[in-house]
Amino acid sequence: MTHAEVSYFAQTWGLVFLVVMFATGVIYALWPSNKHKFDAAARLPLDDEAANKEK
Repeated sequence: MTHAEVSYFAQTWGLVFLVVMFATGVIYALWPSNKHKFDAAARLPLDDEAANKEK
């Protein structure tokens, strides 16, 4: 394989891989069963009980 062939392969399939990984991340973040977990994580910095546990 020449450098041009390797470069073409890496550019094409690298882009496909990154698009698939991005779509997977978006689907995971928007999946309805994950809502409770993300809501709890969003409230965590404001939760006084969590701050008291660290001390």
